[in-house]
Amino acid sequence: MGNGDARVGGLAARAGGWSARHRWAAVGIWVLFVVLAMGLGSAAGRVDVEDSEQLKGETGTAARIIEEAGIEEPASETVLVQAKDDGPTSTDAEFRSAVAAVMTAVERTGEVTDVTSPYDSGTVSKDGRSALVQFDVRGDPGTAGERIQPVLDAVAEVQKDHDSLRIEEIGGASMMKTFDDAFGDDFKKAEYSAVPVALGILLIAFGALVAALLPVALAITAIMATMGLMGLVSHLQPMSDTANSVMLLVGLAVGVDYCLFYLRREREERAAGRDARTALRIAAATSGRAIVVSGVTVCVAMAGMLFTGIAEFEAMGLASLMVVAVAMVGSVTVLPALLSLLGERVEKGRLPFLRRRTSGRNDSRFWSAVLKRVLARPVVSVVVATGALLAVAAPALGMKTENLTLDQEFGDSLPIVQTYNRVNEAFPGGSEPAEVVVKADDINAPEVKAALADFREQAVGSGASRGPVEIKLHDQQNLAFVYVPLVGGSDQDAAGASLEKLRDEVRPATLGKVDGVEAPITGQVAGNKDFNDQLVGSVVPVFAFVVVFAFLLMLLSFRSLTVAVTSIVLNLLSVGAAYGILVAVFQHGWGASLVGAEGVGAIITWLPLFLFVILFGLSMDYHVFVVSRIREARARGLRTQDAIRHGVVTTAGVVTSAAVIMVAVFAIFGTLSMQSMKQMGVGLAAAVLIDATVIRGVLLPAVMALLGERNWYFPKWLHRLPDLTHDEAPAALTPKARDGEGERVPV
Repeated sequence: MGNGDARVGGLAARAGGWSARHRWAAVGIWVLFVVLAMGLGSAAGRVDVEDSEQLKGETGTAARIIEEAGIEEPASETVLVQAKDDGPTSTDAEFRSAVAAVMTAVERTGEVTDVTSPYDSGTVSKDGRSALVQFDVRGDPGTAGERIQPVLDAVAEVQKDHDSLRIEEIGGASMMKTFDDAFGDDFKKAEYSAVPVALGILLIAFGALVAALLPVALAITAIMATMGLMGLVSHLQPMSDTANSVMLLVGLAVGVDYCLFYLRREREERAAGRDARTALRIAAATSGRAIVVSGVTVCVAMAGMLFTGIAEFEAMGLASLMVVAVAMVGSVTVLPALLSLLGERVEKGRLPFLRRRTSGRNDSRFWSAVLKRVLARPVVSVVVATGALLAVAAPALGMKTENLTLDQEFGDSLPIVQTYNRVNEAFPGGSEPAEVVVKADDINAPEVKAALADFREQAVGSGASRGPVEIKLHDQQNLAFVYVPLVGGSDQDAAGASLEKLRDEVRPATLGKVDGVEAPITGQVAGNKDFNDQLVGSVVPVFAFVVVFAFLLMLLSFRSLTVAVTSIVLNLLSVGAAYGILVAVFQHGWGASLVGAEGVGAIITWLPLFLFVILFGLSMDYHVFVVSRIREARARGLRTQDAIRHGVVTTAGVVTSAAVIMVAVFAIFGTLSMQSMKQMGVGLAAAVLIDATVIRGVLLPAVMALLGERNWYFPKWLHRLPDLTHDEAPAALTPKARDGEGERVPV
């Protein structure tokens, strides 16, 4: 390969050439990198996102004050004692006996502390039919769910003795255990099943076991290396379990796709009569280059999450960026070495009934037929495809985003969700009170105590709360925690209005008048509001960053203003259509029963921005790959119309295979019980399906056919920009001896 390599100017081509010549070294370096990354990451340990780092605003300030004071708030639990139908009320002996039995039973477990009677704390409903026994779980609140079972058992025993009453437990620990039991393995099963699903589709695509295993093996090693790197990086940017799951999802999708692109091109060139070394060199210079351009674009899109200022998003963005970068490097370095080592053995393990698929041909009869009609009537194709996508996207104009309540997230399948609703009906806001963290130079100073008393009085007097307002003092740390049940309960809009009253009216009139007092208000409702405010504030900078940088990368990679503009517009159409499907299914309920999403009525707040970043990056995979093939054919001397036909038809097989894998993997997440995960899975699967069919198979070729030679328009004043197009190997751009195409022409 020496002579050919001398003429190759591209990074991917040079990397592939070196890798093929030093194949054992390339494989050894990759294995060493993966092992070192995992070892160092394991030794360093992973630092997870702390509560004080999750959000800015008052929620973050409150978490910081609590952490600095060294206070670890225990997991709080509540037992609802409620009359059934005409059962006894709080003044009846049987009701009082049940309350006493609950208190005794939970204390006997030895797992709880600070058990409080509803008669002492005032947590008896106005109608006297409901009361709350409250207590804290001993030990680390993060692991309280693992120790709560004896308490749940004790409460269940009391229930057996009181048929006329409803006695049910709810709280941070019991909800943690319930959800872990019900859904803890759900997500892991989805992650584990994604690999065999991808392998099965690759077997069908390649018809050979070894060829199918290569992409999966490279994707898995890229994911393993990234897990180690996440441990190292977490000491600078804390990570999380969510970031790890998203990394697995993205890593499997792009890792398999990149290898698929590379491997299919190498097989195609060998099937066309190239010798093994030339086929590998052409694959490195063409598909390798497309992988680098696509990988860098996806990394830029993922980097957009770093602009949110939300620690969870920053962790997801950085983890996704790293796995894409690792998969990209692995695809253009170790994959050529493995292909060089395997040679013809890459066809080992052929499946007889799929033998025809091993010919290396990528052209598709179906897409050839579709493309024939598209190119014959490009105007009609553009109008129909664009109209269809805009119609699908139309529901997105009425998108309603909110943080899903428990019954929206899990439905009524879990008893604890029904308990949550009963508590909120009887004690609006009681299950999720606002928490005021009051910090003072002297928490026991007369003016501070007076301000706390005024705050308690005005919180109820203003209509923000119906009480009881509880105050817990921490004298040594000069802190006070004030718990305020918000009027509105699980109605987020009403509870949000109550929170605003506390923050904007009650606090300034009471605690705000005392010098040296900080009083940030946190809690579930406050956290949701602060998260939404921060997310909304980050939408414009994230969108602008992703779109502008993607445009610049496409401009530099293809030296065409037209290609850069159309790539952005088509990607936005794809994302818009995905939004429309989400709103139609999860908000309006059209076809919701098919995916188990009845009655959700909203899109979870974080999903639109998350989907935009992920989809914009992943959509570039197909776009770069298809347009690169069209540009390559154009450079070999084909007319633009013929180049479009050649590029789309020859990539149809690999793009279809890649899309089917992505759709299948994402669809697995659409089967999960949690509505947030279901929405993510359905949104990603729908967008990739639309992108690989309507966008790449119809709209892209139709638009390019209409533009003709203007596809390659590049104004003279832009010529001073860096030229990243001279990456292809000459052998890839000169015609094969038998196909009679013209010489290479400049683009």
